[in-house]
Amino acid sequence: MTSFDSSPTLNAWRALLALAVVFVMLTSTGWTAVANRRGPGEPLKLALSAWERGRIGVRHLPSPDASPKRLAAFFASLTRGQQERLAARYPLVVGNLNGAPVTLRYRANRIALMQARTVEERRMRDTRLSDDGRRQAGRRMNRFESMLGDDRQILAFDPSGKGRAAEVLGDLDRAERVSVIVPGVDTNVLTFERTNRWYSAPAGMAESLFSAERSADADTRTAVIAWADYTAPAGLGVDAAIGKLAEDGAVRLTALTAALPGTSRVSLFCHSYGSVLCGVAAHALPGRVTDVAVAGSPGMRVGNAAQLRTRARVWATRDRDDWIQDVPYMAVGGLGHGADPVARGFGARVISARGAIGHAGYFRPGTESLDNFAEIGVGSYPAVSCADGADTCRSDIADTD
Repeated sequence: MTSFDSSPTLNAWRALLALAVVFVMLTSTGWTAVANRRGPGEPLKLALSAWERGRIGVRHLPSPDASPKRLAAFFASLTRGQQERLAARYPLVVGNLNGAPVTLRYRANRIALMQARTVEERRMRDTRLSDDGRRQAGRRMNRFESMLGDDRQILAFDPSGKGRAAEVLGDLDRAERVSVIVPGVDTNVLTFERTNRWYSAPAGMAESLFSAERSADADTRTAVIAWADYTAPAGLGVDAAIGKLAEDGAVRLTALTAALPGTSRVSLFCHSYGSVLCGVAAHALPGRVTDVAVAGSPGMRVGNAAQLRTRARVWATRDRDDWIQDVPYMAVGGLGHGADPVARGFGARVISARGAIGHAGYFRPGTESLDNFAEIGVGSYPAVSCADGADTCRSDIADTD
């Protein structure tokens, strides 16, 4: 007998519902989201062009697309003074080079942030801009000012368009375990941090997780990266319903994880559309990535965890009142992101999110979702609490892990 849940009639209705949802997205927000993605200039492209013509002494500078290993060897061959001169002359390039020493990237991005702040201060007084344009300049100036705060370690920064950024908490060079937070829709330089609901923005998520990891295991050297260094969909429009931006971001995420210093083990914590990106990247991630955890996921572009083709453990969680559960979990002609990662048949290790509220509450202190992320991040798998209250999510994990 065919069950009601798998009947062809019901599946046909689900397909129609999915297409209807996408149509509403397109007509109400999709085209607006695409049109509004524009922002101030492309300063990174200009900086890359200058770098490609530059030299250090008589030596040509390496291609910014060179492998992290080759870039690391290039910087290792320079004196400290030469490194500093390159960072001062080409801050946007050095600050975003996978393979450059991370402390040099922090210094380069600090210079780039100061330059970007000066640009926005001028834009605030530019009478050729509209009132809204000057207000946006003021918001960006304030964000850059905040990112220049004492002891902040900005690993990546690009003010082009709506802007991208990544920040490190902890000592990335000495870390035994590194956690990377991959956020979702509407992530850009202005939303990198928030005053209200700070734990719902990338910088706040990272701070919350870093604190929880230190509480979970004070003896393990950890670092957390708030990784908003990809172009995320703007609003719940067409870009959020397809995988193009996830595919582009997956290339950048794979490059980041492959270029991290040392031999640390890496865990990815992917929220909302960020889980789509992590799903696309999964098969290409380096072996040092041991865990991929998704929260509030609309799907990972596959029908089950095995199709991710990764040796990393796949974890999933969703709280009871997250609206994402109402999204049709299917893929039709490139629209939609596949099966529900918390569904029993998907094959992920489903963990508890007790205490989390809504779609953006998974990193809130005091929630089981945050506690579970911290235990995964430090490798304390026996302490993870499963969604079913049993131990099924912890099965088959070797003690040596």
